[in-house]
Amino acid sequence: MEKRRFTELGLSPEILKAVDKMGFEEASPIQTAVIPLLLAGRDVVGQSATGSGKTAAFAIPAIERINPADKSVQALILCPTRELAVQVAEEVAKLASFKRGVLEVPIYGGQSYERQFRALKAGAQIVIGTPGRVMDLMERGALRLDDLKLVALDEADRMLDMGFRDDIAHILSLVPEQRQLLFFSATMPREIKDLINRFTRDPAWVKIEAQAQNAPQVEQIYFEVDRRSKLEALTRLIDVNDFRYGIIFCSTKVMVDELDEHLHARGYAVDRLHGDISQAQRNRVMEKFRRRGFEFLIATDVAARGLDVDDLEVVFNYDLPNDAEDYTHRIGRTGRAGKSGRAFTFVSGRELYKLQSMVRYAKLNIRRERIPSLDEVEEARTNVFFEKIRATLDAREFKPRDRMIDRLLDQGYASTDICSALIHLLQGGSSAAEPPAKEVESKVARVDSSSYSSSEADEPPPQKKTKYERPARTGNETGMVTLFFNVGRKQLITPADIVGKIAGVTRLPASVVGAIDLRQRHALVDVAAEHAPLIMQKLGGIRVKGQALEVKIATGEE
Repeated sequence: MEKRRFTELGLSPEILKAVDKMGFEEASPIQTAVIPLLLAGRDVVGQSATGSGKTAAFAIPAIERINPADKSVQALILCPTRELAVQVAEEVAKLASFKRGVLEVPIYGGQSYERQFRALKAGAQIVIGTPGRVMDLMERGALRLDDLKLVALDEADRMLDMGFRDDIAHILSLVPEQRQLLFFSATMPREIKDLINRFTRDPAWVKIEAQAQNAPQVEQIYFEVDRRSKLEALTRLIDVNDFRYGIIFCSTKVMVDELDEHLHARGYAVDRLHGDISQAQRNRVMEKFRRRGFEFLIATDVAARGLDVDDLEVVFNYDLPNDAEDYTHRIGRTGRAGKSGRAFTFVSGRELYKLQSMVRYAKLNIRRERIPSLDEVEEARTNVFFEKIRATLDAREFKPRDRMIDRLLDQGYASTDICSALIHLLQGGSSAAEPPAKEVESKVARVDSSSYSSSEADEPPPQKKTKYERPARTGNETGMVTLFFNVGRKQLITPADIVGKIAGVTRLPASVVGAIDLRQRHALVDVAAEHAPLIMQKLGGIRVKGQALEVKIATGEE
């Protein structure tokens, strides 16, 4: 069954706004089929397993039917377990977030009666509960169903298996005749059909087949990660596996933009796709990605549709997709043409229940693992660095430095110590015997010197001047302001690093950067005055080569 966009289903602006905020760009097949029927007033029998996205299929029509001015119970949703009741209540709350005056309450055993009494007295119009507690509150007179407009039974077959058949029949016998009834059940045993025949009126039948949609060539792994730790988990997994080409899926356009900014700030080559990006720009991004012009594409599901890319190493589900079908479409973008691929999924909190539902629905083969530790990431980086050195040695792609090495050997240094010191410096380490900063800066300033004496052999040679660097400052250009950056040659920073960081994080063109005066421990950077506040705001605190950036207006004393 085909999907349709939510904007095509005749929903209110408030629901569409909530749906957009939650990241739903398209309705799932069960939502596409059921929502119009319920909005038209039909009774519906839906045969679909958990994981197909059915919660929104009954929650959206229920919310649409609520009269906010009426504080009586107008919709009842019965669930087999307290966990499912809470999960459904949370989704109802999100979908109703822009419907002023619409309240929901979960009702289940094990929770304080007083809390549930207060919620009902406060005017909750949507009750989501287990049959036993709903019956209990009805008998106590706290829950009245005289004004009920819609009843939904979620996972009806599970409720019967748990012995709730008589409770369900009793509840349905007490609701008004003029109401809609919705049955959702993965299977249709005789007891379910008996209830359907007894209580529904000319129901529409909708069946969504559960299919095994597993991608056999894709290794699927999930990680339980707190929402605030997702970015760190993502970068650790990229680094420890040395991934260079993949897609990162997010549920919302806002999340795509935020993650794009964060990864740019951390030095990853990324770009983004979502619905607010023009088609011309989208085409440019997709073409560049196919050419491997950057490493990771961050995208929403709809924006990435039709993206035919080979040789993807990994797909990240940074946000859990809405249903099992979207999940299988995402992970199917790797492991193509007989090659192996990997799919990593992040879940937090109660999303674990949603993932488990998808696993059952689509018969997924997915296992749980833990996020790599910092030590494991560091070891992986060391291995990558080792392989680069070995490849350079094998290819002989280096200029011999026999004279310098002989000098060090003559002074009594062991060859292993010399190699260790060089590797230390290459990986960003500093020398304990660095010359004073003023001495280094004075030498760097003499870029017009034709050569250096042997006593300066341990100094980094001055870099060739580019449009981004000038050694001696004579005042910034017209319309420019000078910013102080607390990083310099000591951190192995280059002018290109500074320009790239400014352009990547702020999305400003590189032309806003003027001259760059790179010193040993800091840099003075001319930028367009109108953009200086944004640059200071966006780059402050971002880590570059392991150091947190401090960016401020230069005082002239540097």
